[in-house]
Amino acid sequence: MFELTTAVSYEETIKKSLFIVHAAPVVGVDEAMRFIEAHSRADATHNCWAFRIGEEYRFNDDGEPGGTAGRPILAAIEGRELTNIAVLVIRYYGGIKLGTGGLARAYGGTAAKCLHDAPKRKIVAMSRIRCDCPYSEMERVKVHLAQNGVQLVAEAFDAIGVKWEWLIPVPIVHDLEETHRNLTRGQAHWEIVSAEEMI
Repeated sequence: MFELTTAVSYEETIKKSLFIVHAAPVVGVDEAMRFIEAHSRADATHNCWAFRIGEEYRFNDDGEPGGTAGRPILAAIEGRELTNIAVLVIRYYGGIKLGTGGLARAYGGTAAKCLHDAPKRKIVAMSRIRCDCPYSEMERVKVHLAQNGVQLVAEAFDAIGVKWEWLIPVPIVHDLEETHRNLTRGQAHWEIVSAEEMI
């Protein structure tokens, strides 16, 4: 899955109707609804939207025929494998009816075009790890743990050695645990605190 790194917008006129798309990264339902409310236009014919946050999603046709606006916008989100996102498509009616198929293509198509070139980042599942290490092995262990994608979150020292907290990509947690155990000859602590979605 991916998420946007910044808000983006796009405009297109289709058979004299103006479609304005606004999309933004959001971290919860409340933020998604605030974004939609803040960018909706009272003078527009329709303000249709969709959002996806993890497994949760919603969409709204705002008076367009059922299934012709919100669901195609959601399909555009899913087609780009995006999450933690809200997308609003504003329509100013231009006098030419598009029909249900035309509406679905217009709403879904403009949303997809907006999201196509939007800056994104991949979401990587990370585990939060707490471990320790005696001073005698500290530098060697730290070098081996600090691999690509691994983030050192906290470091504290006591009379025995160092205590670390790391964010480690889930696919390499087992390998690094084995490396830690081998380098410390099984004498140091390793604990998976939590698995969480991180970048």
